[in-house]
Amino acid sequence: MTELTVILRRLEQGDPHAANELLPLVYEELRKLAAQKMAHESPGQTLQATALVHEAWLRLGGDDQPAWDNRGHFFAAAAEAMRRILIDNARRKQTRRHGGDLQRVNLDALELAANMDDEQLLALNEALEKFAAHDARKAELVKLRFFAGLTNEQAARALKVSEPTVKRDWAYARAWLFRELNS
Repeated sequence: MTELTVILRRLEQGDPHAANELLPLVYEELRKLAAQKMAHESPGQTLQATALVHEAWLRLGGDDQPAWDNRGHFFAAAAEAMRRILIDNARRKQTRRHGGDLQRVNLDALELAANMDDEQLLALNEALEKFAAHDARKAELVKLRFFAGLTNEQAARALKVSEPTVKRDWAYARAWLFRELNS
């Protein structure tokens, strides 16, 4: 049993000090994920990796962490929080005051969200919401792979499925989203 699992169980049991131990334990891993996302952002980006991690932590509950089932549950929630922050930031930039006029763009292959401009990110988010209604597990896989930067192996553990299943689901999800973004 990992240290993270022990802390998550202590959180579930109501230990008030467990949240204070959780952030330092996961901070570097979350920061690396956020840094990967932000490394390819356009120059002049106001959102930094550290700010993304801190905002995600606050959205997850800050020092009042909810009960997490396991490591995968926590990182899935963190990926979702980061996705929502990036989407909110992109939407804010797309208001008329910031130049608006959203357009769909061709996306040859899915890569980390940090490699996309705001218009592409918003189009992907819209397609991902439709995909979630079609197949929630595969949509969750996209969030873990695309927004959190998890590998197939890590995503398989988080979703509690086999790695071959993740590979098949990832191929299907990419094809579905590609078709949706190009329609």
